Amino acid sequence: MIKNPVAVITGAGRGIGRSISIGLAQDGYKTVLISRTKKELETVTEEIRSILNPGQDLLPLVTPLDVTEPECVNDLVSTVYKKFGRIDVLVNNAGLWISGSVNITIEEFNQLLDSNLKSAFYFLKEIIPIMERQEKGYIFNISSRAGKIGFMDSGGYSAAKFALRGLSESLCRELSPKGIKVTAICPGWVDTTMAQEADTPLSNEEMIHPDDIMKTIRWLLDLSPVVAIKDVLIECRNNIA
Repeated sequence: MIKNPVAVITGAGRGIGRSISIGLAQDGYKTVLISRTKKELETVTEEIRSILNPGQDLLPLVTPLDVTEPECVNDLVSTVYKKFGRIDVLVNNAGLWISGSVNITIEEFNQLLDSNLKSAFYFLKEIIPIMERQEKGYIFNISSRAGKIGFMDSGGYSAAKFALRGLSESLCRELSPKGIKVTAICPGWVDTTMAQEADTPLSNEEMIHPDDIMKTIRWLLDLSPVVAIKDVLIECRNNIA
């Protein structure tokens, strides 16, 4: 592996993003942590600091950012590339939950598309050309079980997550021959604030742990270069559909 490869993680301040950020730093990645909330990113930075060995120069580059603004994404990716000269991993994890299908407002539907789909597209558009020049990279798009199954009262969210998974699958087929892997990760209920906002019927103990998503990414990164996995569905043991 390249010494201190670079990983860009959106939605890095809490939940799944936090676990991935800490896990990749633990594995020797120079991480770029992106979230709207600076305070959350600072907390994750301190958690990463606490696990680093003395002398390890792996403190993250912290960037509070509105990922729904394409110009801001463009500027950030340009800055990261100028600083490190490469981007090896992209984790599109930023997202938003709003309950409802056609009963939500047009504004809410657009918010779901902006946060769960368009933000990922903006990062893909900027980072894929970098990975193509490298002829190497791995893109993880955090979709959802709701990106494979349309559930009641989640049509808006599912629409965005289905679309993200479709985009991810197309890119998997397009980029695999170029040495770039793309996998959509589709978890069921994960023990996060978003799950509570979505009124999960499961207890904390019954839900997928955010670290399980990091372990999945670690497994995927460790596979042979000849392997391409377009998506991974991770279900809760007590909630298999």
